[in-house]
Amino acid sequence: MAVMSQPALSMKQLQDWGHALGFSHVGVADIDLRDAEPGLQAWLAQGHHGEMGYMARHGMVRARPQELVPGTLSVITARMDYLPQDHGDDWVDLQWQRIANPAAAQVSLYARGRDYHKVMRQRLQKLADQIQQAIGPLGHRVFTDSAPVLECELASRSGQGWRGKHTLVLNRQGGSMFFLGEIFVDIALPRTAPVTEHCGQCQACISACPTGAIVAPHRLDARRCISYLTIEHAGPIPEALRPLMGNRIYGCDDCQLACPWNKYAQRAQVPDFDTRSPWSDASLLSLWAWDEATFLQRTEGSAIRRIGFERWRRNLAVAMGNALRRTDVAQELRQEMARALRTDLAHSSALVAEHIDWALRSTDLSRPAD
Repeated sequence: MAVMSQPALSMKQLQDWGHALGFSHVGVADIDLRDAEPGLQAWLAQGHHGEMGYMARHGMVRARPQELVPGTLSVITARMDYLPQDHGDDWVDLQWQRIANPAAAQVSLYARGRDYHKVMRQRLQKLADQIQQAIGPLGHRVFTDSAPVLECELASRSGQGWRGKHTLVLNRQGGSMFFLGEIFVDIALPRTAPVTEHCGQCQACISACPTGAIVAPHRLDARRCISYLTIEHAGPIPEALRPLMGNRIYGCDDCQLACPWNKYAQRAQVPDFDTRSPWSDASLLSLWAWDEATFLQRTEGSAIRRIGFERWRRNLAVAMGNALRRTDVAQELRQEMARALRTDLAHSSALVAEHIDWALRSTDLSRPAD
């Protein structure tokens, strides 16, 4: 990208344009992230990135915006709230109730609407276009969870919030229920100031993690994280972790649900994140009945589609196995689940079959009743 002399761009203009596009806040970060490199190196060295090999392959490029996009002088950061507009003040309690219902299929809140990658990318590009219209030629590149970018680091440095102990960015007026995106630009912009941290002695997110994936404040072992296991991990889910997953079939919100700051979570400003059918009330059995064509049709435009049908079935098999082990689930429902699993066992892939076998193992429903 070529550095050019351009008219000044005020933060008020950026904020106004951003708000009109549905962003709750726009900031500007410096590109010098050298002091973040030791922490990134230690995290990778400990293998906490799991099978996300791309993180290791890119190495320190994640902390060097000017290497990722040559010519970058500033990074514009943007925050977009995603809590569905129809959620009332009791939304946290309702999610805990659903997680406690072993027959229900729990999908992370962020994935119940349109794929955020598409929504964020399109709106960030529109913001870049507006900047270019105002000041002339602009070298830029848009990112939203789509490249080796230290997203949370850039967000916290530009005043979007502070890094919570669960590693997510927290904001006093918005909790953590928001997406982040960036525009790397070849113009020098005034930086927006970071904010102070407000977690104090609170350990709620650490205590709430079902699998103990938050191994220390600000340190996440992805290999134990349910979001990683249900989305990023391609192979068999470690048996020791399966019972801890409960009914969570795509992602996990527990650390966010436990965070006191999310009482201030804001509703989405765009309709894209409204809950789509059937994610508000789907049962494990109803989703297990889908064939691959139905899965593809029902997840069109959704972030869920990217895990593919095989991982989808693997995750459902684990959740149904956990329901089968619950004595508080009605015997009739447990029998129906067991029948559904047995019926599909023979024509399932090796990966799914192994999880079905685990689901049926050590229960009194592993074989048809006499």
